[in-house]
Amino acid sequence: MYALVDCNNFYASCERVFNPNLRHQPIAILSNNDGCVIARSDEAKAVGLPMGAPIFKWESFCKAHNIKVFSSNYPLYGDMSSRVMRILEQFTPDVEIYSIDEAFLQFKGFENYNLEAYGGQIRTRILKWTGIPTCVGVAPTKALSKVANKIARKFPKETKGVYVIASETSRIKALKWIKIEDVWGIGRGLQKRLKAKGCHTAYDFTQLSDDWVRQTFSITEWKLKKDLEGVSKITLDEPTTKRAIATTRSFEYTYSDIDNIKERISTFATSCAEKLRKQNSSCHMIIVMLSSDRHKKDLEQHKVSTVVSFPFPTDSSLLISTQAVNAVKSIYKKGIKYKRVGVIVTGLVPTDNFQLDLFHKEDPKHKPLMSAIDVINRKYKGNKIKLGNQDLERTWKMRQERLSPRYTTNINDIIVVK
Repeated sequence: MYALVDCNNFYASCERVFNPNLRHQPIAILSNNDGCVIARSDEAKAVGLPMGAPIFKWESFCKAHNIKVFSSNYPLYGDMSSRVMRILEQFTPDVEIYSIDEAFLQFKGFENYNLEAYGGQIRTRILKWTGIPTCVGVAPTKALSKVANKIARKFPKETKGVYVIASETSRIKALKWIKIEDVWGIGRGLQKRLKAKGCHTAYDFTQLSDDWVRQTFSITEWKLKKDLEGVSKITLDEPTTKRAIATTRSFEYTYSDIDNIKERISTFATSCAEKLRKQNSSCHMIIVMLSSDRHKKDLEQHKVSTVVSFPFPTDSSLLISTQAVNAVKSIYKKGIKYKRVGVIVTGLVPTDNFQLDLFHKEDPKHKPLMSAIDVINRKYKGNKIKLGNQDLERTWKMRQERLSPRYTTNINDIIVVK
């Protein structure tokens, strides 16, 4: 059996844990640089605040409906998520963290357990230890556990936050209830094609023939169909090494001078290199991206990217940063006000196992230097050692004018009990 544990209105719930006055109040959480709404409490949804709403257009609406608006407090959300996931590991060793607020659990050898009661224990412990409310859906497959979780979330009074699909009758009833567009793994394009075939519910999807699904779509959709039928085909994901690593950011303000952009690109490239070393990978190429503010239609627009290949795989901040800066100089256009830049490292291979080149190789001094820098930065935090083309006084700062305190990750923001 599988369970999906989902934190209810996670970002809003994190804010409420440390500020109880926000309970039952409509809450909205904004994206990077306080751009648009990325999370809403049930109360905010009820008054009609849409997902993705640009806050500058909906400011008066939020004031009229007394919606409390917050900047994204990622240090707080990440720490609270980590606490929830550590609690889940106490109930089963088989846990797949699916997102910041969701995790799949697999129950092997739990045949004699009352899983509905066990799910209630999970909810109670998480709520007691962290203050975060959750819903638990239990079923024979991952896809069905998603469906069960939606039922638990939709009918909290009837289910008490836990719903178990344990029989064929309950499976069919659940699949007939859930709309095809709400099924996990079915995107907009796929739902249009399925609706054209007459599929309006998850149950309709399971009535299609296996051969037609495989021939029309792919093995992925066939596995989803079998999972919804109660035949487990989607297993827990094993931790894997990333195939590409990206660092992309929007500027707090637009920049048109190349020096500022070069410094940011160097910083982002260095960040990618540090992530490479952390997962013991090296890259064959980097992609550098640069774009203007697409929301300012009255200004000249420019969106461009370029690829740089290395003759040998590398994880050196020195090499990756130098090539990224050279790349951005080649695509920079004078007079454009740029809003977003990014660096992606790709073509990843294990650092200790790759094809050597007869004529080109990395400077052997780079490896011990990078290792020493990583050790010092981990020990003292805050990237104390930087490259010469980075601003030594500057750290990346988003516009966060509505930021709540970092209650659990900054000693200066910790709650004081009087």
